[in-house]
Parts: sequence; C-alpha cells; structure tokens
Amino acid sequence: MEPINHSEYHILIVEDDPEIRDGIEIFLRSQGYQVHKAGNGVEGLAVLEDETIDLAIVDIMMPRMDGITMTVRLREKYEFPVIMLSAKSEETDKVMGLNIGADDYVTKPFTPLELMARVNSQLRRYSRFKSREGSGENNERVYIAGGLELNEDTVEVLVDGKPAHLTPSEFKILTLLMKNPGRVFSADEIYERVWNEKAINTDTIMVHVRNIRDKIEINPRDPKYLKVVWGVGYKIEKQP
Repeated sequence: MEPINHSEYHILIVEDDPEIRDGIEIFLRSQGYQVHKAGNGVEGLAVLEDETIDLAIVDIMMPRMDGITMTVRLREKYEFPVIMLSAKSEETDKVMGLNIGADDYVTKPFTPLELMARVNSQLRRYSRFKSREGSGENNERVYIAGGLELNEDTVEVLVDGKPAHLTPSEFKILTLLMKNPGRVFSADEIYERVWNEKAINTDTIMVHVRNIRDKIEINPRDPKYLKVVWGVGYKIEKQP
C-alpha cells in the first residue's frame, strides 16, 4: 500500500460527546492529521463551508442535527469519505447511514487503532479516486455491459447515456465487478480488493451493492446488471 502523508489531510470530527470528540482529536493529531471539530450536524456543515475537508467522522445520535441528516446534506455537495460512529443499539441507523452515502462505520466502544485503520483505508482510496478524477490521461479505460458504461479514468458511470452518481466506495466496487464480467466475487473478496485489508466488516458490501443497484438498475428488484449469486457473492452479468 502507498504511504499516507497524514499532514496533508484535514479530518472533521462531528460528535456531541466532548470526551469522545477530544479523544479522537488527540489521537489523530498525534498521527499528524489536521483536525477540525463540531458538536452537531449544524456545526459540522458550517465547518465544511469554511474548510477543505478530506474525511469526516460523524456520530449518528446528536442534538440539533443528527449524523444521518448531516450526511444527506453534505452528499449534495461533497464526495469525501464519511465514517459513521454508532452505538450497538443503532444497527438500523448504521444501515441507513450507508444507504444515504456513508462509506464505513465504527461501533462504540472502539479502539483508536481500529478507527485509524478505517481512516487510513478510506483516505488511500479517496486519494486514488481524486488523482484519477483529476488526471488528464487520454488512454481511457472504459468497461461496457449493455447500457452500462464505466470510465475508470474520468470516474464516470453512464446508464443508457445518463450519468449515475456513485460514491468513491461504490465506484471502486462496480469497477472491480465490471472489469471481470461474469465472475462471482464473495463479499470478503470484494472487501479485501477494495479496502486493501483483511475483511472485517462485510455487511457494508451488501449495503453498497444495494445502493449501486438503486443507481444503475431500472428495476433494482429485478436487476439486469448487478446480480447476486446466493450463498456465493456478486457479479456483473455478461451482456449479449
């Protein structure tokens, strides 16, 4: 894996518990990250107006504006990774968070090392996403399956000629599948290929696949492209 220059990255912590918020800040700063803090979603969105943020760590349950609402709002303008913090009792909220654009979640209580592993993984993928998006390369790598078209160099997905707006995580998963049409990938394999680490949270794959289907399929309940092979994994169907 390519090394990360932590000092280049600005991370926003949105957490109403000052002890947790300050603890995360201390650990991130000790690793060299630039840190910004907010106590709720309203304050978090205000920080985004003033600062260039590369990743946000967002608690789900907060006063004034919760993490789910904040993530919906920020996804209207920003593509950087969002890691949600949730209590074990908030399982439904975690799934909802992934559905509306979060990239990963960490369940409280968590260790600093666990959170740092997620932060580093997300920033590595986001860095590749941004560099590819901003490159002026002419050797476009385009993958086509029927009316579905993915351009790996311009980071674009078209469905019957119309753009589909995927998050970085969704784009990476779809790229893996479209580069290997007909091949079935298990959730573990997708996680390890996309996150570049041992599979530890494959529930997110199921949610990301559902989100991708909602964006690329005319009828997500009867998908044409992204198929589930029950008990095995996922694949992009070969098109005639």
